[in-house]
Amino acid sequence: MISMDKKLLLKTTNNTQQIKEINILTNTQLKTILGTLSWKILTLLTQKEMYPLEIAKHLGMHEQKIYYHIRKLVKAGAITITREEKKKGATARYYRTISPAFGVEFPFGYQPLQNPYTLNIDNQLQKFFKEFIQNNIFDGKIVVGSPQPHGPFKTSARDGHYAAHLALFLGQFTRLPAEFAVKLDVDVKVEKEEKNNLILVGGPGTNFLMQEINDHLPIKFIMQSSQQGFLLGGLSSKRTGQTYTSDVSGLVAKIINPWDSSKRIVVLAGNKAVGTKACVIALTNFWKKTLEKYQDADTFAAVIVGFDLDGDGKVDSIEVRE
Repeated sequence: MISMDKKLLLKTTNNTQQIKEINILTNTQLKTILGTLSWKILTLLTQKEMYPLEIAKHLGMHEQKIYYHIRKLVKAGAITITREEKKKGATARYYRTISPAFGVEFPFGYQPLQNPYTLNIDNQLQKFFKEFIQNNIFDGKIVVGSPQPHGPFKTSARDGHYAAHLALFLGQFTRLPAEFAVKLDVDVKVEKEEKNNLILVGGPGTNFLMQEINDHLPIKFIMQSSQQGFLLGGLSSKRTGQTYTSDVSGLVAKIINPWDSSKRIVVLAGNKAVGTKACVIALTNFWKKTLEKYQDADTFAAVIVGFDLDGDGKVDSIEVRE
């Protein structure tokens, strides 16, 4: 039997990679396999193991002719015996293809793979996160609200754990940085972390940095002073005049970092914790819909509204309102 050179065939669909073995054929092996009857036999044996008489009955052909082509396919290294079984005093040999894929390769065309992680990322996502990936490594900080009472609202963040879901998503196409990538808003140092690429998780009620950049957002959170300090009144859009006050509403945005114009800030912030969850789901599970209108611009904003489609009391789907 002639051996074949084995390689791996990589297939990328959306965010999922699949891999299988492919056997590279010589011209002699290719000629054997491409015969009409040989191809029919080979196709059958990719589906299940069969013995020659069984194949002959399936194809409506004489058994001796099937035996002839079976021997050629074995010699070419395309099929092999998987087991033997006694049938009516004779030994039936079961055959199966040796590989789920066969191919022809010419000795040129290889190119170095600069970033294997980007195989998992769509072009639109690459554009959206391009500043956050340097030499395949995550370049930035994910900032979440402190779980302790803090800031002018004296609130305790209940949406910081959503950053874990976001981090798992980002891990598909970027490697872990040397420094710890997640910070509490109260621990951010103005002279260092603020001059980074930042992903802010949580609205201005729970994330202090969101209060700092609110005026730079194309769609802003309504923050009103009162005798109690500050009141939040939802999201307000100047471009449409709409106000979004529901708990499940939020904002996915990208802007220039006001502390360092060479850096960017991505915002995933809701009116309440459930709105922040909707925004995280929007960017991780429904990014095609969420980033549909993103044009690699310096400013982007999309209003997200979360929905509970399966009725279990948890947000599992989203709509992009603008």
